[in-house]
Amino acid sequence: MKSEEFATAQKYADIIDLPHHVSKRHPQMSMWNRAAQFAPFSALTGYEDAIKDTAQENESSYETKNNEEQYGIYE
Repeated sequence: MKSEEFATAQKYADIIDLPHHVSKRHPQMSMWNRAAQFAPFSALTGYEDAIKDTAQENESSYETKNNEEQYGIYE
């Protein structure tokens, strides 16, 4: 394992001690905005609501069908 680490260190020896680049054109992003980039997000907006609506419709349909079969009640 040590030989792999040494090989990696040698591979990047020319750039490892260079100073961190700071853009003159673009201001540094705040920690808050930077964190927001990696925060979870809902890729499909409205998807959860659609699932809930479908579940309610199916539940209602099942209850109606069950009532018709059990009690002979037709709406």
